[in-house]
Amino acid sequence: SLASTAITCFTRGLDLRKGTEDVLCPANCPLWQFYVFGDGVYASLSSICGAAIHRGVITNAGGAVRVQTLPGQENYPAVNANGIQSQVLSRWASSFSVTPATKDTALEAVGRSVSTARPSTGKRPKKTLDKKAGNKDCKADIAFLIDGSYNIGQRRFNLQKNFVGKVAVMLGIGTEGPHVGVVQASEHPKIEFHLKNFTAAKEVLFAIKELGFRGGNSNTGKALKHTAQKFFSLENGARKGIPKIIVVFLDGWPSDDLEEAGIVAREFGVNVFIVSVAKPTTEELGMVQDIGFVDKAVCRTNGFFSYQMPTWFGTTKYVKPLVQKLCSHEQMFCSKTCYNSINIAFLIDGSSSVGESNFRLMLDFVSNIAKAFEISDIGSKVAAVQFTYDQRTEFGFTDYTTKEKVLSAIRNIRYMSGGTATGDAISFTTRNVFGPVKDGPNKNFLIVLTDGQSYDDVRGPAAAAQKAGITVFSVGVAWAPLDDLKDMASEPREPHTFFTREFTGLEQMVPDIIRGICKDFLDSKQ
Repeated sequence: SLASTAITCFTRGLDLRKGTEDVLCPANCPLWQFYVFGDGVYASLSSICGAAIHRGVITNAGGAVRVQTLPGQENYPAVNANGIQSQVLSRWASSFSVTPATKDTALEAVGRSVSTARPSTGKRPKKTLDKKAGNKDCKADIAFLIDGSYNIGQRRFNLQKNFVGKVAVMLGIGTEGPHVGVVQASEHPKIEFHLKNFTAAKEVLFAIKELGFRGGNSNTGKALKHTAQKFFSLENGARKGIPKIIVVFLDGWPSDDLEEAGIVAREFGVNVFIVSVAKPTTEELGMVQDIGFVDKAVCRTNGFFSYQMPTWFGTTKYVKPLVQKLCSHEQMFCSKTCYNSINIAFLIDGSSSVGESNFRLMLDFVSNIAKAFEISDIGSKVAAVQFTYDQRTEFGFTDYTTKEKVLSAIRNIRYMSGGTATGDAISFTTRNVFGPVKDGPNKNFLIVLTDGQSYDDVRGPAAAAQKAGITVFSVGVAWAPLDDLKDMASEPREPHTFFTREFTGLEQMVPDIIRGICKDFLDSKQ
């Protein structure tokens, strides 16, 4: 058998020299950065690891892949699979296919650490003797929302604690692994312990055994809302950039409504799973307020976030599949919120009718919007372009990756003064500012800020920007004609068009624009 070669996330098929080669893909490649062309047969221009994840040969945890060189072909199709969108290519000189490398090859290549080459099962790889660190492949901050209502009763409550304990142990809790806490839902929610209280499975297990049964109605909605809003604060131990997860255990059905709690959880960037046990039988359905309660609360109704167990008895076989779900961080769609997953470009009118002091008010407005978002290299990004007849990119999306630097760059923008060619400026921004990030994971927004009539056509360039996937908000001041503003704005035009007579009126619009961006973001994710 062949020994395997370790490669990077970006190694392409054409970088390999042999007809058949076994390679080892690293873990945690950024899915959105993969270039993959085709489906099953991939153009050799494609990333090998990207193709392997696309094909389902490995997950984002990496692993061993056998690459087979194939002749070139025409018309490589675009297919979305396993979180990767492959692209069309009309023809290429050579291709490759990917299949799982045989077990013994993987062993030979990575010796002791073979357990990390396969998708993480939540069990600790043998090589991490460092027990304190825990399972580093499982990135999650988890709240177990357990059922403490009269529905479940004392006997099954103890079985529930048993099950949660087994899940906690298999997750591989540790300083660098998953952290967990527990909230009990009954009449009123009670946070039993926080993420930061324990970093060892033994301690967590002990804390779970000590939990007392509270009883009362199963006000799961109330508990879910409370947990989404209060549990994941930094002072309670939530970690930046780690997916937030609530696993709701529900015996039977809730006494209250889950819809509002589900909305709040999604807005707070929390991934909600529902483990429903002993779901309502036909004769009980008359007592259930809302039969579709699971779909109201889960992060997505794609089946991934709901989990069913027939009873609390004999649940051991249900532990591992649940742990695998909780450790699949690339599936945690709800971690992305409007605050941490968008690109906003500001197109700022620098024409001579604005004047220096009003220009400063425009910059304050830009800062106040930018301030609301979580700007970082893995989060939201901001860019700014100033225009007259000419355009000047003040800074692009990748120039500054912290909020402080972005705000200071906005303060330092110098007023140009000149004419007004808004249409040209929109085309310039679409091409030069959004062009480089068009295949990235973030949703794109453009805020056009102008005080007057444009000398050129704005309708065509704005339509082209929208066609390129950019949502446009138009903000007009003073002499900006309403027709122009409406022509630039995205559909529905009303909520994307803003106007004020005075520059001092810009400040009042800030909350509405932020709300509008978040609404568009959520609508695009449904």
